[in-house]
Amino acid sequence: MEIAVGRIIRSSTTRFSAGCNVLRPLVPAFGALVKVSAVGGEEIYGLIYEVKMDDDPFVRQMAAAGENLLPEYVEDMRHNRQVPIEVGALVVGYRTGEEVRHSLPPQPPLSLDLMLACGSEELVAFSRRLDYFGLVLGSRDLPADELLGAHLRYAAQARDAAGHDFLLDAGRVLANLLALDLNRLECLLRRLRP
Repeated sequence: MEIAVGRIIRSSTTRFSAGCNVLRPLVPAFGALVKVSAVGGEEIYGLIYEVKMDDDPFVRQMAAAGENLLPEYVEDMRHNRQVPIEVGALVVGYRTGEEVRHSLPPQPPLSLDLMLACGSEELVAFSRRLDYFGLVLGSRDLPADELLGAHLRYAAQARDAAGHDFLLDAGRVLANLLALDLNRLECLLRRLRP
């Protein structure tokens, strides 16, 4: 089931961000797979690496009220007003026709394109091959190891009983990629535990 996350407000060939007004329980979290339909019919896939809420003057005023703030005001702010929320995603691949490529797309998504959360079936299909690990591990300015660990736990859960075998395969690929950095490999493998 695809769930709309928000609309693109910033993009490049390596990352994109969407703005949304309210986080709902169904909106994905850190490590979830999302996609955006781009120009030319391509779908660009990303992993959510950040969900942030910027402040605004009204929220500051409400926070300054401290303990005197009524719960009804908080609920009204969370559900009925435009709270500035931004969801950032690291690009990990794209689809052209039926082919999924685990590499950077030729062009980024456009402003106001819709970011969608991928359902379990699409997550399983995308993660059949693990070629995109290098894109994640190479993102030095992001919490790459935490991101990959969270994503792999989601991908394993989507596979139900086959999740354990998937994590073993992922561990083997990571061992090859991080053979010269055993400390990082060990820390990353610990993150894969349920």
